[in-house]
Amino acid sequence: MNFENQTALVCGASQGIGLATAQHLAGLGARVIIMARNAQKLEAAIQTLHDPTRHAFAVADFSQPADVQEKIASIVANETVHILVNNTGGPAGGPIVEAAPEAFLRTFEQHLICNQLLAQAVLPGMKEAGFGRIINVISTSVKQPLSGLGVSNTVRGAVASWAKTWANEVGIHGITVNNVLPGATDTSRLDEIISSKALKSGLSKETIRKQMAAAVPMNRTGKPEEVARAIAFLASPSASYISGINLPVDGGRTLSL
Repeated sequence: MNFENQTALVCGASQGIGLATAQHLAGLGARVIIMARNAQKLEAAIQTLHDPTRHAFAVADFSQPADVQEKIASIVANETVHILVNNTGGPAGGPIVEAAPEAFLRTFEQHLICNQLLAQAVLPGMKEAGFGRIINVISTSVKQPLSGLGVSNTVRGAVASWAKTWANEVGIHGITVNNVLPGATDTSRLDEIISSKALKSGLSKETIRKQMAAAVPMNRTGKPEEVARAIAFLASPSASYISGINLPVDGGRTLSL
């Protein structure tokens, strides 16, 4: 896979799956723009990319869609984004029966609305180039709701349907839209979930981590770079006839097909 002469915008790229994706795409020749809300972390992240001087970062707060819209408008005014990786941190956990309406609204804006603004902004450039890849990092909850993540389950499902609809409408322009569904992956998000489960159950975090690994046929949690490789494949010309799909990267944990 070679991404020479292509620009990728990777969201949530100051850490975790987003950073691993930015690193992988940069290593394969892409110019990468990383976006997140913490400028200091983004500056540090840029230095971990292959040939750091080729890349850039944009500070945007995904809890403020207007901020995201302003930053993406500035980016596309100067260059074409060929690859968009939508990736945003998940909401706080908890049972759906206890979730406040405001939690759904905040998460919907942070995920689906920001995805929409970003995709709309990069679409004209992709159409002109006759090539585009929109890849959304969601969750295996799209296929199998996860206990204790009521708000996340709800909004992730909405994003999956949003993506499928986009795929149906933009395929004629040589643009594909796909979802990557990470399972339990070694990120700060997983640490938060483990800490929450440990607090509620009274078990140690190490016990919870082992239980999560045991639920995976491969008997381990995933690594961010393993998700990044799946994203890179879907972004490549090799995946030119794959669109509108949900791809679990979960070691086989999801029980449904």
